[in-house]
Amino acid sequence: MALRPVNVSREWHSGVENCPKGIFCLGDAVENLEALLPEYEGKVKVVYMDPPFMTGDRFYMRVRVGEEQWQKGRGGIALETFSDQMSRDEYLGLLRRVLELCHRLLSDAGMIFVHIDYRAHPHVRLLLDELFGEDNLLNEIIWVYQSGGRSVRHFSRKHDVILFYRKTARYDFNIDAVKTVPAQPKPNHMRRHVDPDGRIYRSIRSNGKVYTYYDDEPVAPTDVWQDLNHLQQKDPERTGYDAQKPLALLNRIVQCASRPGELVLDPFAGSCTTLEAARRGGRDFIGIDRCPLTVNIARRRLAGADYCIEAASPLDPAPACEASVDMGVGFYRVVLERFDVDIPGLPEDGAPLDAVDNWSVGYLRPEGYRVMAEFARTRREGALRRELSVPVYSGELALCVSDVTGRSFYYAVERE
Repeated sequence: MALRPVNVSREWHSGVENCPKGIFCLGDAVENLEALLPEYEGKVKVVYMDPPFMTGDRFYMRVRVGEEQWQKGRGGIALETFSDQMSRDEYLGLLRRVLELCHRLLSDAGMIFVHIDYRAHPHVRLLLDELFGEDNLLNEIIWVYQSGGRSVRHFSRKHDVILFYRKTARYDFNIDAVKTVPAQPKPNHMRRHVDPDGRIYRSIRSNGKVYTYYDDEPVAPTDVWQDLNHLQQKDPERTGYDAQKPLALLNRIVQCASRPGELVLDPFAGSCTTLEAARRGGRDFIGIDRCPLTVNIARRRLAGADYCIEAASPLDPAPACEASVDMGVGFYRVVLERFDVDIPGLPEDGAPLDAVDNWSVGYLRPEGYRVMAEFARTRREGALRRELSVPVYSGELALCVSDVTGRSFYYAVERE
Protein backbone atom coordinates (compact mmCIF):
# COMPACT_ATOMS: atom_id res chain seq x y z
CA MET A 1 0.00 0.00 0.00
CA ALA A 2 1.27 3.48 -0.88
CA LEU A 3 1.00 6.36 1.61
CA ARG A 4 0.23 9.85 0.35
CA PRO A 5 1.07 12.84 2.65
CA VAL A 6 -1.97 15.02 3.41
CA ASN A 7 -2.48 18.24 5.34
CA VAL A 8 -4.73 17.97 8.39
CA SER A 9 -5.76 20.83 10.68
CA ARG A 10 -8.08 18.94 13.07
CA GLU A 11 -7.51 15.58 14.74
CA TRP A 12 -10.51 14.07 16.53
CA HIS A 13 -10.35 11.56 19.39
CA SER A 14 -13.46 9.73 20.57
CA GLY A 15 -13.96 8.86 24.22
CA VAL A 16 -16.38 6.70 26.14
CA GLU A 17 -20.06 7.59 26.44
CA ASN A 18 -20.80 10.79 28.40
CA CYS A 19 -17.08 11.55 28.79
CA PRO A 20 -15.69 15.11 28.98
CA LYS A 21 -15.23 17.01 25.73
CA GLY A 22 -12.34 19.25 24.92
CA ILE A 23 -10.12 21.14 22.51
CA PHE A 24 -6.37 21.50 22.43
CA CYS A 25 -5.10 24.34 20.22
CA LEU A 26 -1.46 24.49 19.16
CA GLY A 27 -0.38 28.08 18.60
CA ASP A 28 -0.33 31.59 19.99
CA ALA A 29 -2.49 32.21 23.08
CA VAL A 30 -3.89 35.56 21.95
CA GLU A 31 -4.75 34.39 18.43
CA ASN A 32 -6.50 31.26 19.69
CA LEU A 33 -8.40 33.08 22.45
CA GLU A 34 -9.67 35.58 19.88
CA ALA A 35 -10.78 32.68 17.66
CA LEU A 36 -12.70 31.14 20.59
CA LEU A 37 -14.79 34.26 21.29
CA PRO A 38 -17.58 33.72 18.73
CA GLU A 39 -18.50 30.32 20.20
CA TYR A 40 -17.37 30.50 23.82
CA GLU A 41 -17.75 34.11 25.01
CA GLY A 42 -19.39 34.05 28.45
CA LYS A 43 -19.31 30.24 28.69
CA VAL A 44 -16.07 29.40 30.55
CA LYS A 45 -16.46 28.60 34.25
CA VAL A 46 -12.85 28.68 35.40
CA VAL A 47 -9.56 29.87 33.93
CA TYR A 48 -6.23 28.69 35.32
CA MET A 49 -3.03 30.03 33.84
CA ASP A 50 0.61 29.42 34.66
CA PRO A 51 2.28 32.01 32.38
CA PRO A 52 6.01 32.76 32.19
CA PHE A 53 7.42 34.36 35.35
CA MET A 54 9.81 36.97 33.82
CA THR A 55 12.80 34.79 34.70
CA GLY A 56 14.88 35.73 31.65
CA ASP A 57 15.58 32.02 31.03
CA ARG A 58 14.99 29.55 28.22
CA PHE A 59 13.35 26.26 29.20
CA TYR A 60 13.96 22.82 27.77
CA MET A 61 12.41 19.37 27.87
CA ARG A 62 14.49 16.21 27.67
CA VAL A 63 12.69 13.92 25.25
CA ARG A 64 13.23 10.17 25.39
CA VAL A 65 14.09 8.47 22.12
CA GLY A 66 13.50 4.77 21.53
CA GLU A 67 12.65 1.81 23.73
CA GLU A 68 15.78 1.80 25.91
CA GLN A 69 15.49 5.43 27.00
CA TRP A 70 11.79 5.09 27.75
CA GLN A 71 12.28 2.01 29.89
CA LYS A 72 15.31 3.37 31.78
CA GLY A 73 13.72 6.80 32.19
CA ARG A 74 16.85 8.71 31.30
CA GLY A 75 18.79 10.00 28.32
CA GLY A 76 17.19 11.64 25.32
CA ILE A 77 17.63 14.94 23.53
CA ALA A 78 16.97 18.41 24.98
CA LEU A 79 14.39 20.48 23.07
CA GLU A 80 13.32 24.02 23.88
CA THR A 81 9.78 24.36 25.21
CA PHE A 82 9.52 28.12 25.70
CA SER A 83 11.55 31.28 26.09
CA ASP A 84 10.95 33.57 29.06
CA GLN A 85 13.18 36.36 27.79
CA MET A 86 10.60 39.09 27.19
CA SER A 87 11.06 42.61 28.49
CA ARG A 88 8.73 43.72 31.27
CA ASP A 89 6.67 45.79 28.84
CA GLU A 90 6.38 42.87 26.39
CA TYR A 91 5.43 40.51 29.20
CA LEU A 92 2.77 42.76 30.69
CA GLY A 93 1.43 43.60 27.23
CA LEU A 94 0.98 39.91 26.44
CA LEU A 95 -0.59 39.17 29.81
CA ARG A 96 -2.94 42.14 29.57
CA ARG A 97 -4.33 40.95 26.24
CA VAL A 98 -4.66 37.34 27.46
CA LEU A 99 -6.47 38.47 30.63
CA GLU A 100 -8.79 40.78 28.67
CA LEU A 101 -9.83 37.88 26.45
CA CYS A 102 -10.22 35.49 29.39
CA HIS A 103 -12.46 38.04 31.11
CA ARG A 104 -14.73 38.03 28.05
CA LEU A 105 -14.75 34.23 27.88
CA LEU A 106 -15.66 33.80 31.55
CA SER A 107 -19.30 33.47 32.53
CA ASP A 108 -20.74 35.74 35.22
CA ALA A 109 -20.36 32.80 37.63
CA GLY A 110 -16.75 32.28 36.58
CA MET A 111 -13.38 32.65 38.34
CA ILE A 112 -9.74 32.96 37.34
CA PHE A 113 -6.53 31.69 38.99
CA VAL A 114 -3.22 33.24 37.87
CA HIS A 115 -0.14 31.34 39.05
CA ILE A 116 3.01 33.48 39.42
CA ASP A 117 6.03 34.03 41.67
CA TYR A 118 7.74 36.96 43.40
CA ARG A 119 9.05 38.45 40.12
CA ALA A 120 5.69 39.05 38.46
CA HIS A 121 3.41 39.15 41.50
CA PRO A 122 3.17 42.92 42.11
CA HIS A 123 2.76 43.75 38.41
CA VAL A 124 0.14 41.08 37.73
CA ARG A 125 -1.79 41.95 40.90
CA LEU A 126 -2.19 45.54 39.71
CA LEU A 127 -3.14 44.36 36.23
CA LEU A 128 -5.84 42.03 37.60
CA ASP A 129 -7.14 44.76 39.91
CA GLU A 130 -7.54 46.98 36.85
CA LEU A 131 -9.19 44.39 34.59
CA PHE A 132 -11.31 42.45 37.11
CA GLY A 133 -11.72 45.04 39.85
CA GLU A 134 -10.07 45.25 43.27
CA ASP A 135 -13.28 44.16 44.96
CA ASN A 136 -13.25 40.91 42.97
CA LEU A 137 -9.98 39.65 44.47
CA LEU A 138 -10.94 36.60 46.53
CA ASN A 139 -7.54 35.30 47.67
CA GLU A 140 -3.81 35.54 47.31
CA ILE A 141 -3.17 31.82 47.68
CA ILE A 142 0.31 30.93 48.90
CA TRP A 143 1.48 27.53 47.66
CA VAL A 144 4.33 26.42 49.90
CA TYR A 145 6.51 23.56 48.67
CA GLN A 146 9.76 21.77 49.44
CA SER A 147 12.26 21.30 46.65
CA GLY A 148 16.00 20.92 46.25
CA GLY A 149 18.45 23.77 46.75
CA ARG A 150 19.01 26.20 49.60
CA SER A 151 20.34 29.74 49.42
CA VAL A 152 23.04 31.19 51.69
CA ARG A 153 22.66 34.78 50.41
CA HIS A 154 18.95 35.14 51.30
CA PHE A 155 16.07 33.06 52.66
CA SER A 156 15.27 30.23 50.25
CA ARG A 157 12.30 30.98 48.00
CA LYS A 158 9.87 28.09 48.44
CA HIS A 159 6.45 29.42 47.53
CA ASP A 160 4.39 30.64 44.58
CA VAL A 161 1.39 32.97 44.59
CA ILE A 162 -1.93 32.13 42.93
CA LEU A 163 -4.12 35.20 42.48
CA PHE A 164 -7.78 34.18 42.68
CA TYR A 165 -10.43 36.56 41.26
CA ARG A 166 -14.11 36.31 40.47
CA LYS A 167 -15.67 37.94 37.44
CA THR A 168 -18.84 39.12 39.24
CA ALA A 169 -20.49 38.82 42.63
CA ARG A 170 -22.57 35.97 41.18
CA TYR A 171 -19.58 33.60 41.18
CA ASP A 172 -20.16 29.93 42.03
CA PHE A 173 -17.51 28.71 44.50
CA ASN A 174 -17.81 25.19 45.97
CA ILE A 175 -15.64 24.93 49.09
CA ASP A 176 -17.21 21.59 50.11
CA ALA A 177 -15.67 19.92 47.06
CA VAL A 178 -12.14 20.41 48.39
CA LYS A 179 -12.56 19.66 52.08
CA THR A 180 -10.23 16.91 53.33
CA VAL A 181 -9.62 15.02 56.53
CA PRO A 182 -6.42 16.34 58.18
CA ALA A 183 -3.50 13.93 58.17
CA GLN A 184 -3.12 14.65 61.88
CA PRO A 185 -4.90 17.04 64.23
CA LYS A 186 -3.18 20.29 65.00
CA PRO A 187 -1.85 20.55 68.55
CA ASN A 188 -4.12 22.71 70.69
CA HIS A 189 -5.36 23.17 74.26
CA MET A 190 -8.69 21.36 73.79
CA ARG A 191 -9.49 18.21 75.70
CA ARG A 192 -9.31 14.90 73.85
CA HIS A 193 -12.25 12.42 74.00
CA VAL A 194 -13.40 9.20 72.33
CA ASP A 195 -17.10 8.75 71.56
CA PRO A 196 -18.97 5.38 71.82
CA ASP A 197 -18.18 4.64 68.14
CA GLY A 198 -14.45 5.06 68.72
CA ARG A 199 -14.19 8.43 66.96
CA ILE A 200 -11.75 10.89 68.49
CA TYR A 201 -12.95 14.40 69.14
CA ARG A 202 -11.84 17.45 71.08
CA SER A 203 -13.90 19.87 73.11
CA ILE A 204 -13.66 23.34 74.58
CA ARG A 205 -16.05 25.34 76.79
CA SER A 206 -16.56 28.97 75.90
CA ASN A 207 -19.19 31.40 77.21
CA GLY A 208 -21.11 28.58 78.83
CA LYS A 209 -21.21 26.46 75.64
CA VAL A 210 -19.28 23.30 74.79
CA TYR A 211 -17.83 23.09 71.27
CA THR A 212 -16.70 19.74 69.86
CA TYR A 213 -14.48 19.02 66.85
CA TYR A 214 -13.92 15.53 65.45
CA ASP A 215 -10.40 14.66 64.25
CA ASP A 216 -11.81 12.93 61.16
CA GLU A 217 -14.14 15.78 60.20
CA PRO A 218 -13.23 17.17 56.75
CA VAL A 219 -11.95 20.74 56.84
CA ALA A 220 -11.51 23.32 54.09
CA PRO A 221 -8.09 24.59 53.00
CA THR A 222 -7.04 28.10 53.98
CA ASP A 223 -5.25 30.45 51.59
CA VAL A 224 -1.91 28.87 52.53
CA TRP A 225 -1.48 25.51 50.79
CA GLN A 226 1.23 23.46 52.45
CA ASP A 227 -0.27 20.02 51.88
CA LEU A 228 0.35 19.79 48.10
CA ASN A 229 3.82 18.58 47.28
CA HIS A 230 6.06 19.91 44.53
CA LEU A 231 6.92 17.30 41.88
CA GLN A 232 10.27 15.66 42.59
CA GLN A 233 12.71 14.74 39.83
CA LYS A 234 11.67 11.08 39.61
CA ASP A 235 7.97 11.55 40.28
CA PRO A 236 6.03 9.17 37.96
CA GLU A 237 3.65 12.03 37.21
CA ARG A 238 6.37 13.98 35.43
CA THR A 239 6.03 14.51 31.68
CA GLY A 240 9.48 16.07 31.28
CA TYR A 241 7.99 19.53 30.67
CA ASP A 242 9.74 22.16 32.78
CA ALA A 243 7.66 24.09 35.33
CA GLN A 244 5.06 21.28 35.49
CA LYS A 245 2.64 21.65 38.41
CA PRO A 246 1.28 18.66 40.38
CA LEU A 247 -2.09 17.18 39.48
CA ALA A 248 -3.28 17.52 43.10
CA LEU A 249 -2.90 21.31 42.87
CA LEU A 250 -5.00 21.55 39.71
CA ASN A 251 -7.56 19.07 41.05
CA ARG A 252 -8.21 21.41 43.97
CA ILE A 253 -8.59 24.45 41.72
CA VAL A 254 -10.83 22.72 39.19
CA GLN A 255 -13.07 21.14 41.82
CA CYS A 256 -13.67 24.24 43.92
CA ALA A 257 -14.35 26.56 40.98
CA SER A 258 -16.37 24.35 38.62
CA ARG A 259 -18.83 21.50 38.56
CA PRO A 260 -19.07 18.42 36.31
CA GLY A 261 -19.95 19.35 32.74
CA GLU A 262 -18.70 22.95 33.03
CA LEU A 263 -15.84 24.40 30.99
CA VAL A 264 -12.22 24.83 32.13
CA LEU A 265 -9.70 26.93 30.15
CA ASP A 266 -5.90 27.02 30.33
CA PRO A 267 -4.27 29.42 27.80
CA PHE A 268 -0.72 28.30 28.73
CA ALA A 269 -1.42 24.57 28.90
CA GLY A 270 2.22 23.36 28.89
CA SER A 271 2.26 19.95 30.56
CA CYS A 272 -1.57 19.68 30.18
CA THR A 273 -2.07 19.14 33.92
CA THR A 274 -5.09 21.45 34.00
CA LEU A 275 -6.68 19.53 31.14
CA GLU A 276 -6.11 16.18 32.84
CA ALA A 277 -7.60 17.52 36.08
CA ALA A 278 -10.65 18.66 34.12
CA ARG A 279 -10.94 15.30 32.33
CA ARG A 280 -10.68 13.34 35.58
CA GLY A 281 -13.28 15.57 37.20
CA GLY A 282 -15.81 15.28 34.39
CA ARG A 283 -15.31 18.86 33.19
CA ASP A 284 -15.01 19.99 29.58
CA PHE A 285 -11.77 21.74 28.73
CA ILE A 286 -9.89 24.01 26.34
CA GLY A 287 -6.10 24.16 26.32
CA ILE A 288 -3.74 26.36 24.31
CA ASP A 289 0.04 26.22 23.96
CA ARG A 290 2.54 27.15 21.27
CA CYS A 291 5.11 24.40 21.97
CA PRO A 292 4.73 21.42 19.56
CA LEU A 293 5.88 19.02 22.30
CA THR A 294 2.64 19.68 24.18
CA VAL A 295 0.66 17.86 21.48
CA ASN A 296 2.41 14.59 22.32
CA ILE A 297 1.81 15.23 26.02
CA ALA A 298 -1.87 15.95 25.38
CA ARG A 299 -2.37 12.67 23.53
CA ARG A 300 -1.14 10.78 26.59
CA ARG A 301 -2.90 12.76 29.32
CA LEU A 302 -6.27 13.14 27.59
CA ALA A 303 -6.76 9.50 26.62
CA GLY A 304 -10.38 8.54 27.24
CA ALA A 305 -11.81 12.00 26.58
CA ASP A 306 -13.70 13.16 23.50
CA TYR A 307 -11.42 15.91 22.23
CA CYS A 308 -10.01 17.67 19.19
CA ILE A 309 -6.44 18.77 18.49
CA GLU A 310 -6.32 21.86 16.31
CA ALA A 311 -2.90 22.23 14.72
CA ALA A 312 -1.85 22.71 11.13
CA SER A 313 0.24 19.74 10.00
CA PRO A 314 3.92 20.41 9.12
CA LEU A 315 4.79 21.69 5.68
CA ASP A 316 5.96 19.33 2.96
CA PRO A 317 8.05 17.46 2.33
CA ALA A 318 6.80 14.86 4.80
CA PRO A 319 9.21 12.07 5.80
CA ALA A 320 9.08 8.87 3.80
CA CYS A 321 6.68 6.52 5.56
CA GLU A 322 5.70 2.94 4.75
CA ALA A 323 3.03 0.66 6.22
CA SER A 324 1.43 -2.62 5.27
CA VAL A 325 -2.35 -2.91 5.37
CA ASP A 326 -4.24 -6.20 5.47
CA MET A 327 -8.01 -6.46 5.44
CA GLY A 328 -9.70 -8.95 7.71
CA VAL A 329 -13.39 -9.58 8.31
CA GLY A 330 -14.65 -6.10 9.10
CA PHE A 331 -11.29 -4.61 10.08
CA TYR A 332 -7.94 -3.37 8.79
CA ARG A 333 -4.65 -4.49 10.29
CA VAL A 334 -2.00 -1.79 9.82
CA VAL A 335 1.71 -2.38 10.45
CA LEU A 336 4.10 0.59 10.53
CA GLU A 337 7.21 -0.39 8.58
CA ARG A 338 9.27 2.75 8.02
CA PHE A 339 9.46 6.41 9.05
CA ASP A 340 12.53 8.28 7.82
CA VAL A 341 12.48 11.54 9.74
CA ASP A 342 15.66 13.57 10.12
CA ILE A 343 16.14 14.97 13.65
CA PRO A 344 19.46 16.46 14.78
CA GLY A 345 20.78 14.81 17.92
CA LEU A 346 19.22 11.38 17.39
CA PRO A 347 21.59 8.47 18.15
CA GLU A 348 23.10 7.17 14.90
CA ASP A 349 22.96 3.58 16.12
CA GLY A 350 19.27 3.72 17.05
CA ALA A 351 16.52 1.49 15.72
CA PRO A 352 14.78 2.59 12.47
CA LEU A 353 11.59 3.70 14.24
CA ASP A 354 13.15 5.26 17.36
CA ALA A 355 12.07 8.75 16.26
CA VAL A 356 8.38 7.75 16.53
CA ASP A 357 6.83 9.04 19.77
CA ASN A 358 3.25 8.00 18.99
CA TRP A 359 1.14 7.02 16.03
CA SER A 360 -2.46 6.30 15.15
CA VAL A 361 -4.74 4.93 12.46
CA GLY A 362 -8.08 6.43 11.51
CA TYR A 363 -10.12 7.95 8.72
CA LEU A 364 -10.10 11.24 6.83
CA ARG A 365 -13.51 12.86 7.11
CA PRO A 366 -14.83 16.33 6.19
CA GLU A 367 -14.30 17.46 9.80
CA GLY A 368 -10.68 16.24 9.85
CA TYR A 369 -8.77 13.13 10.83
CA ARG A 370 -10.78 10.80 13.09
CA VAL A 371 -8.57 8.58 15.27
CA MET A 372 -9.75 4.97 15.66
CA ALA A 373 -6.68 3.33 17.26
CA GLU A 374 -3.51 4.83 18.71
CA PHE A 375 -0.33 4.01 20.58
CA ALA A 376 2.11 6.21 22.53
CA ARG A 377 5.30 5.10 24.22
CA THR A 378 5.28 5.07 28.02
CA ARG A 379 7.65 3.97 30.77
CA ARG A 380 5.63 0.79 31.07
CA GLU A 381 5.54 0.14 27.34
CA GLY A 382 8.54 1.80 25.75
CA ALA A 383 8.77 -0.61 22.83
CA LEU A 384 6.93 0.72 19.81
CA ARG A 385 3.76 -1.21 19.05
CA ARG A 386 3.98 -1.40 15.29
CA GLU A 387 0.57 -2.98 14.64
CA LEU A 388 -2.85 -1.37 15.07
CA SER A 389 -6.27 -2.64 14.02
CA VAL A 390 -9.30 -0.54 13.15
CA PRO A 391 -12.85 -1.43 12.06
CA VAL A 392 -13.87 -0.81 8.48
CA TYR A 393 -15.75 2.51 8.42
CA SER A 394 -16.61 5.16 5.86
CA GLY A 395 -13.93 7.61 4.91
CA GLU A 396 -10.37 7.36 3.62
CA LEU A 397 -8.07 5.18 5.71
CA ALA A 398 -5.14 7.23 7.06
CA LEU A 399 -2.20 7.26 9.48
CA CYS A 400 -0.75 9.90 11.76
CA VAL A 401 2.88 9.49 12.85
CA SER A 402 4.29 11.92 15.43
CA ASP A 403 8.01 12.28 16.00
CA VAL A 404 9.82 13.05 19.25
CA THR A 405 9.91 16.81 18.47
CA GLY A 406 6.10 17.01 18.45
CA ARG A 407 5.60 17.21 14.69
CA SER A 408 2.66 15.18 13.39
CA PHE A 409 2.57 13.86 9.82
CA TYR A 410 -0.58 12.50 8.18
CA TYR A 411 -0.75 9.97 5.35
CA ALA A 412 -3.71 8.71 3.36
CA VAL A 413 -3.61 5.02 2.41
CA GLU A 414 -3.82 4.54 -1.32
CA ARG A 415 -5.03 1.04 -2.17
CA GLU A 416 -3.34 -0.54 -5.11
